[in-house]
Amino acid sequence: MPNTPVNNIRKKNVVRYNGDLCLVLECLVRTPPNNASYCQMELRSLSSGRLIPVRTSIGASFETLDNSVRKLELSYEADGNFVFMDTTSFEETYVPRSIIEDSVGFLVPGQNYDIMFVDGKPVTVNLPGAVEIKVVDAPPAIKGDTSGNVLKPVTLETGLVVNVPLFIKEGEIIRVSTEDKSYLGRA
Repeated sequence: MPNTPVNNIRKKNVVRYNGDLCLVLECLVRTPPNNASYCQMELRSLSSGRLIPVRTSIGASFETLDNSVRKLELSYEADGNFVFMDTTSFEETYVPRSIIEDSVGFLVPGQNYDIMFVDGKPVTVNLPGAVEIKVVDAPPAIKGDTSGNVLKPVTLETGLVVNVPLFIKEGEIIRVSTEDKSYLGRA
């Protein structure tokens, strides 16, 4: 794999940092007055998902890996794998549940997702800002409990539990934020 100097690394590149694959979220070269230039980067570990701030000299270089993003449709889950299908070639891609554990509550069969591949292997699912999911269990609202912004927990078809307003009933489709798992409205 080629080593790339930090001044040529861009957003969305995948680099190897301390033996871990990391997605570059930000890479800025800073030149303060009366000091040497340095590079300030923000990386996201593809294995753990944690943010890693990195400050390095301008002469440093990192191993960059080939990455691509493909839009695939989620077909089903089986044996600890999520099966995604390319809608044009009908090729199936198996993504282990352990890789995308934090995204599982937002994955609905039949919807399209951006899957990032590094060296031909799937490493993560890029979720949209919001997803539409069906409510499968919603307790009835309590009569008289209407003061203020009252919320109730409901269970969605993916198993995710979200707090929603009292008027949401079982069978409705709602929009949920993938950032903080909050209710955004009816679909």
